[in-house]
Amino acid sequence: MRKTPPFDSQYEAAGSLAERIAAEGAYCVAAIGAFSGDETQSADEVFLEQNARFQAHIADAAALDAQLAELVFCLDRLTAEVSADLDSFRGLTLREKMAGWVSRQRMWRMYTERVREAPVIERLLDLLTKSDALAGLIAGQRAALTERHKAAELSLVDIVEQRRRLVVSIDIARLKMKELNAKALTTQGRIGVYGNRAHWEQMEAERRALKAEAERISAGEHEMRDDSQRRERFIGLFQAFVDSLNGRIAAGNVLLRKLLIDVEERLIIYQAQVDTDRPGMKVRIKPELFPDIAAPIRLFEKGMLVAQDLERRKSRANLEFARRFPTYAEPPPETSRAPLIDTARRSFRFSLPFLRS
Repeated sequence: MRKTPPFDSQYEAAGSLAERIAAEGAYCVAAIGAFSGDETQSADEVFLEQNARFQAHIADAAALDAQLAELVFCLDRLTAEVSADLDSFRGLTLREKMAGWVSRQRMWRMYTERVREAPVIERLLDLLTKSDALAGLIAGQRAALTERHKAAELSLVDIVEQRRRLVVSIDIARLKMKELNAKALTTQGRIGVYGNRAHWEQMEAERRALKAEAERISAGEHEMRDDSQRRERFIGLFQAFVDSLNGRIAAGNVLLRKLLIDVEERLIIYQAQVDTDRPGMKVRIKPELFPDIAAPIRLFEKGMLVAQDLERRKSRANLEFARRFPTYAEPPPETSRAPLIDTARRSFRFSLPFLRS
């Protein structure tokens, strides 16, 4: 079984890293938006500096996603531990069995009170609190990433379009140079063949003018070609950044989907172990108390959480999670292969040998 680090310290570390990444992400987006192909902006030293910052940001972002995945995994593992602890309360104690020989109602009342006072119920509530905090962090990251991706992609499209126009201008310049050089060569061939000296001198002046224009265009074409190559290098860097944002948005969707489905699982366990009709029990879990996991809690309030449906969706979410984060693509422990709430099995209270009618 994979050992998870403490949730609280891991969460604080992820929050700190998220704040630092937000500042660097804003710099990267601003750098793309302010990009121009002039000599100063495109100098080699500037590219090396920006490349280092962009690559460092991409690496830090990947580390943050890994930390968030670890937090989701940690809560899932803690849920399995709570469920295992709750299993120990599902059987009757010797004292409860003895009370059952006299009064079955008293036996079940003793059992219910024992389960109700179990500390694992508080642990479930603590897991919901942690789930709400983590969902808020992931959702906030996803919203910020979406905004950065939109801004960076629009700026990148403009830069690519500018380079496309530059390439077209280079092609036009090359055609013009070819045309001018051909005219200059034709004029040179006519000198000394037709006309008189004055005519030859005139044609020589025309040839020189054609060559000068061709050289001027050639110099411009050379500058445009260098500018195009510089832009191409920056475009590759910016595209890697935009791709990383897109990948992180997808990762955030996977993390949030699994987390919310895991929250449903925690609510089903709570619902199965706690008498939610008892005053004060169900009110402990309200959407306004857990705003970032309010959607599954609303289903809990309406009694719309179904264990059988949850098992199918959780299995699919776990597969997506493992594909996105291969570190967690490991077989689950033996205890997790059975459903946490076996709704297909009759309650043990109807199968105990002393409960004969």
